[in-house]
Amino acid sequence: MLDVIVIGGGVAGLVAARECAHLGLNVLVLEAADVVGGAVAGHEVAGLPLDAGAESFAVRGNTVAAFVANLGLADQIVEPNPTGAWLHLPPLRSGGAPMSVPLPKAGVLGIPGSPLADDVRRAIGWSGALRAYADRLMPVLKIGREHSLGELVQKRMGSKVLDRLVNPVAGGVYATNAVDLEVDVVAPGLNRTLTTAGSLSGAVTAMRIAAPAGSAVRGLRGGMHRLVDTLVEDLERFDVEIRTGTAVASFRPVDTSTVAEDGTDTPVRSWLIECAPAAEAPATVAPAAFPTTDAVAPTAFPATDADAPIPAEPFTLEARHVILAVPAASALALLAPLGAEYADLAALDWPAPAAVELATLVLDAPALDAQPRGTGVLVAVGTPGVTAKALTHITAKWEWIDALTPQGQHVVRLSYGRAGAPVPTLDLSDDEFMHLAVRDAAAILGVDLAPEQVRGFARTLWSDGLSPATIGAPERIRQVRDVIEGTPGLDVTGGWLSGTGLASVIPDALAAGIRARRAVLDL
Repeated sequence: MLDVIVIGGGVAGLVAARECAHLGLNVLVLEAADVVGGAVAGHEVAGLPLDAGAESFAVRGNTVAAFVANLGLADQIVEPNPTGAWLHLPPLRSGGAPMSVPLPKAGVLGIPGSPLADDVRRAIGWSGALRAYADRLMPVLKIGREHSLGELVQKRMGSKVLDRLVNPVAGGVYATNAVDLEVDVVAPGLNRTLTTAGSLSGAVTAMRIAAPAGSAVRGLRGGMHRLVDTLVEDLERFDVEIRTGTAVASFRPVDTSTVAEDGTDTPVRSWLIECAPAAEAPATVAPAAFPTTDAVAPTAFPATDADAPIPAEPFTLEARHVILAVPAASALALLAPLGAEYADLAALDWPAPAAVELATLVLDAPALDAQPRGTGVLVAVGTPGVTAKALTHITAKWEWIDALTPQGQHVVRLSYGRAGAPVPTLDLSDDEFMHLAVRDAAAILGVDLAPEQVRGFARTLWSDGLSPATIGAPERIRQVRDVIEGTPGLDVTGGWLSGTGLASVIPDALAAGIRARRAVLDL
């Protein structure tokens, strides 16, 4: 019998497995995909080692930096180019052309702290700025709190701030509309500060003053996928087996007992896990992933036991403790057969999972040497001539990538798919998708680009993201955690519970690992 089985080989699963293995527990990781890493994955495009998934981490709480340092990568942490992002927006007046402007800097989630500042007026015009400034004159509700970020912004500052500033940021960070985001999740403390400051812009200014100086994100030299490489290497040193291409069809507890020398019976719970090759597994069982600005399906990371044969028939494993580290749909489907209270979790009012497809282009484009749109661009809904919702100019954002490319060669990545709508690229062939991405990149960056300039192209799809920041999510998550906490020998972790990004995922996975090892060592 194994001590711990971790179901899901994304970052959450690997981090939890490491926490158990470092205390000498016998740990096995099961991953349905043929690679590990989840949304922190890498791929090679035109000979360049690039991030296919998340390419940065939030610095809040210093949790990721501390974990990275513990892995021996502290000296590999790098800052992005501070020039910042831009916005690509519909024309302010009917009949005008789309416009590109720098994202206003003195804001939180696109909400301006200074509504009449030049960079705000460039994005929303004088009428929008004056409407936003009226927030300073409006009374603040003293009782209760706001739930919807979008409704709060619309009420206090008007539709131009919402549509042209806040929604592009919400779509880029949380893959959903601002109206669906829970204020207390995406902007903790905003409700309280709004009451004390007397206006939304005043609250934003106060929060920015209180925030630590410096970049809000950092990365790793060589790419964030190095985090997964290093985790796998560390797990190998502690004899953790990782089985890829192995899906879990079901699992259930088995209660037995052991008899001590004095004849006393001690109850023991273990878990039986029914496994199968991934091709035979239920469609709901998907690779581990979590929402992130640039989340994708896993790509090329070898399993630690790549040479070990995977059984062709279903088989059963047994463990004292199970850590479930898969996306929401997969987790809820596996939990439902355990009993009525588990099945009720799947019946909660979960939003539809977000889906995003990414296009990575390596271009011979000297015109981009000038970094015409900073480190990237967020595209507002309704901007004519563009299908993508965002673009990251990778070589402008990260010096380490720029150093790998010859003069005039650039890497850009475009994101497709908005909340509540089908991903517009799914039915396109690779060639059709590449041509669309080139056209969009040209429009967004304001330069002439042609398919003949493409030296490499890759597409990646992520289709099982469930944002933990939507309205009602805190209560749904609380109900899940309450049920799991009452289940001996079981833990659940992952971005759909912990929050968006590594700064939320890693601490939650560490906590799950700590609980698992304590439970096993107390047996």
